[in-house]
Amino acid sequence: MITLSLQLENLYPSQAVKRQINYGEVCRFTVIVIWFLVLVGAVHAQSTGDNSTEPEVVISGVTDSTVFGMGNAIRITGTVKQGAIGFGSDVIVEGTVEGDVAAIGGSVVQKAGAKINGDVIVIGGTYKHADLVPQRNPAAMTMMYAGYEQELRNLMRSPRGLLRPSWSSGYLGLRLLAILFWFIVSLALTAAMPGTISRGVTRLQLTSLRVALIGFTAAVVIGAGVVACLRVLPETISALVGIMALILMIVGWLFGRVVLAAATGRWLQRKYIPLAKHSESVALLIGTTFWVLLTSLPYVWPFVVAVMVVLSLGLALTARYRVGWRRPEGAPIF
Repeated sequence: MITLSLQLENLYPSQAVKRQINYGEVCRFTVIVIWFLVLVGAVHAQSTGDNSTEPEVVISGVTDSTVFGMGNAIRITGTVKQGAIGFGSDVIVEGTVEGDVAAIGGSVVQKAGAKINGDVIVIGGTYKHADLVPQRNPAAMTMMYAGYEQELRNLMRSPRGLLRPSWSSGYLGLRLLAILFWFIVSLALTAAMPGTISRGVTRLQLTSLRVALIGFTAAVVIGAGVVACLRVLPETISALVGIMALILMIVGWLFGRVVLAAATGRWLQRKYIPLAKHSESVALLIGTTFWVLLTSLPYVWPFVVAVMVVLSLGLALTARYRVGWRRPEGAPIF
């Protein structure tokens, strides 16, 4: 009887052993998530700086060319024949500018008695003038977008900020919103066309290289084709072609990202999360979180996005085909 009991224990592990195994798998997955969070948290916050103490470049006398400023405020006390553009800095006009004045990530300040004959374009800042009625050309126009001033200022001063996002509460909030948005989109598309999503996941698992090759070819053809149409075809037709290409990219991106989230979530469930293996919602949430975290990594996210775009286009272009088009027996793998 004792021997039989020992044999049964060897064949059927106890519930405590099962719980220990599940706990170990969950710990492995938790370690992976913490690793991603540590990589994202390694992003250093960028210093915003003080606009009142930023260095200035004074332009005096007569200047025949266009004046540029990158991070340093431009103070024009003389006459500029062409125009003035500030990237991440303010443009302060105390003299005369014959051409246009623009600021991206900064403001345009027109002092009392100053004159601007051209247009004023401000993105990420404001247009200020000391005179009640500024000395402007009546035919000139003013275009201003005042949102995200500090973000654009930091981006213009340090373009590598695109590759290295700043670590802040707002950035964390945007990442959480991205997870929620893509999870809702994934649920909606999966409920609307479950068969198509399932075939896409199977196709991605069986012939991922072929899907990537089709997507890469489509991306090259679409990019080169749109540029050629803009140069050769009439404006109306080229605009229509551009809109169609944009719609294809958006639809492909939505469909492909949902398929990637579903495939990744199922794989992580099989490997690291034994709980809720048959829950599609849990798989979509896990896959969505994984790709959002991956696209949040500094310096890595452009390559991740490029891979996602290529795979999404390939999945979208092969969505109408069933899985039976995969390679036959004995065919070479590519």
